[in-house]
Amino acid sequence: MKKDIRDLTLDELEKEVASLGEPAHRARQIFLWLNGKSAADFGAMTDLSRKFISKLEKKFYVGELVPDEHLVAMDGTEKFLWRLEDGELIESVLIKEAKRRTTCLSTQVGCRFKCPFCASGKKGFVRNLRVSEILGQLLSVQKECGQRITNVVFMGMGEPLDNYDNLMKAIRVINHPGGIGIGARKITISTCGIVPGIRKLINEKIQVELSVSLHAANDRLRNELVPVNRKYSLENLIPACKEYFEKTGRIITLEYTLIAGKNDSLQDARELATMAKSVKAKVNLIVCNPISEAEGTRIDKKQLAAFKNLLKAKKVTVTVRKSRGDEIMASCGQLAAMRGTGFSENRRQKTEDREQT
Repeated sequence: MKKDIRDLTLDELEKEVASLGEPAHRARQIFLWLNGKSAADFGAMTDLSRKFISKLEKKFYVGELVPDEHLVAMDGTEKFLWRLEDGELIESVLIKEAKRRTTCLSTQVGCRFKCPFCASGKKGFVRNLRVSEILGQLLSVQKECGQRITNVVFMGMGEPLDNYDNLMKAIRVINHPGGIGIGARKITISTCGIVPGIRKLINEKIQVELSVSLHAANDRLRNELVPVNRKYSLENLIPACKEYFEKTGRIITLEYTLIAGKNDSLQDARELATMAKSVKAKVNLIVCNPISEAEGTRIDKKQLAAFKNLLKAKKVTVTVRKSRGDEIMASCGQLAAMRGTGFSENRRQKTEDREQT
């Protein structure tokens, strides 16, 4: 059975090329065509002989993702629904800011960790994405928008560190100067707290950014909001985060989704400040995005400001993530890989009202 050639790293590609009786530099040529030039088929690789291409075509094919649905929000955020070879669906998001073009990529079909405020886990876990399916999202978004992506965040469907090997292979292609060529510091991995994955990442010789989806600073509440905490409690997670900072020198971002009446009290803020300072981490506050029209209201602006100001008073570096693409269900926690999650007039009006205030 043929294999998608984009599943191969450069090292793996060199071995395959050698097995076909070709010199190693042919692998670098193919790697550049696939990832730097986004070639959609072997015929586009004009510096390869027809004989060699014929050999490649017997073993491999060049996969390409084509959007099953493409939605654009009022703020310019774009959401892509991709149908994979086996019929499964995943989503990616493109966020435009001045000169920055950030794409949010998925790493799994569904998610096994089922955080209650995240739509991705509602269908449960189906499977890991292959390397080619992770890369395919980025390459196809670039093709569709006609612009080079500058930043990558693994914050789409799935838990990146639960698909560790394929994630790291994809990152090395994205970062490679002969591949897609995006700097490591412009690549962010977001994890719900898979401690073994964090410890493995410590030893990777690549300077990617790490965000930890914390959402609660005590085990009682985090068990409810981030169920994986029952397996990897704060007693295990926080030492892993400290070790990550101490051994890599890279500052972790603690992501904290504020849910009205659940984890938004000033006592919650005090606990979060203590934890962030112990890890020497930054905090990124996220206003909880509804994942259905029937859900309750967001945290109000006064409570958000009070929560943020307390953290600042405790000398914690804190930012608030701007919600983008809410009316097309493209904001944090809203990716569900379903057709028709586009403009709802009710959601559009809510978005317009929020922007006016």
